[in-house]
Amino acid sequence: MAEQEVIKHTKKIFGIWKTENSFLHKLSDFLLEIFIIVFAITLSIYFHDQSELRHQRKETKEFLLGLREDLKTDTVEMNDDKDSYSKAGYIFQYITNQKLKEVLNSDTINKYFHWIMNTTGLIPNNGRFEGFKSSGKIGTIENKELQNNIMDLYQEDIPSVITGTNAYIQRKEKLFDYLTANLKRITDTTTNFVSVLSTEQAFNICIGLNYVGQIMERYDSCISKARTIINEIDKEYGK
Repeated sequence: MAEQEVIKHTKKIFGIWKTENSFLHKLSDFLLEIFIIVFAITLSIYFHDQSELRHQRKETKEFLLGLREDLKTDTVEMNDDKDSYSKAGYIFQYITNQKLKEVLNSDTINKYFHWIMNTTGLIPNNGRFEGFKSSGKIGTIENKELQNNIMDLYQEDIPSVITGTNAYIQRKEKLFDYLTANLKRITDTTTNFVSVLSTEQAFNICIGLNYVGQIMERYDSCISKARTIINEIDKEYGK
């Protein structure tokens, strides 16, 4: 509609000078038509910008509400991971606190067997964030504190957790290699697993596995930041 108005009034401008009116009258009509054209263009730009802004805010809201659900899922996983590392830290401290040539208690080892042999690492639900960031839309989050917290979580805190857990898993793989090379069956249903863990070689490997404090701290930082973001999104949209 605005485009048609501009065309119509542009034609009028050219027609003004063909009339028999006085110069001042023509000038007055000319300036009026120019004003109408400028006003129409300005109004058109304003409504277009408002439409874009509403669309942008809708996309941002959908992203943030979806991100909130991603973070709720991630915090559950992170708490489970923390529990796993807590138990791993306990059993490896037990193993490395044994005196020289002291055989480990088989009941304790069997109880914590899963946490000796498992590997735990965070797999974040970051697809939504990565897609929104790669499309250049992160800047559309008007709450800059919220924007900064999201960027910090996904670009600093989560990578820090993954780096720490990857390093721990690499150390644990040395234990797996040692166990694989030395495990033997005693009967059809038992092995020398406890005896192998009681050796000096296993002790030396397990020393690098008994401290999980830094990993736990990194998880705590992530969980705290995720909860802060969830609360900020809730405040933003009155949830």
